[in-house]
Amino acid sequence: MSSVQTAAQQEEPLDLIRYQLDEMVFVKLRGAREMKGKLQGYDSHCNMVLSDATEFIYGDRKEDVKVKESEMVFVRGDSIILISPIEE
Repeated sequence: MSSVQTAAQQEEPLDLIRYQLDEMVFVKLRGAREMKGKLQGYDSHCNMVLSDATEFIYGDRKEDVKVKESEMVFVRGDSIILISPIEE
C-alpha cells in the first residue's frame, strides 16, 4: 500500500453521515422502533437531531404499530442500530 492515501481512504465512518445532512434518513433503533426524518445534526456519539420525524413503534403482532410524528426530535446515539439514506 502506498504511503500516500487518497482523501476517500482517510474519511472517517461518521463522515458518511455528514453527506446526509439536510436529507431524509431511516434510523433503526433498539426496542422495535424505527424513525424517518430529515437529518439536522449529529455528534461524535452518533446522537442525532431529526426534523419532520415519524416514529414507528412495533408491538408483538404485525398490526400493532404506533406511529408518532414530531416536528423535531433528539435521538440518542446509543439506541441507534442502523442509519440509511432514503431515496425520494
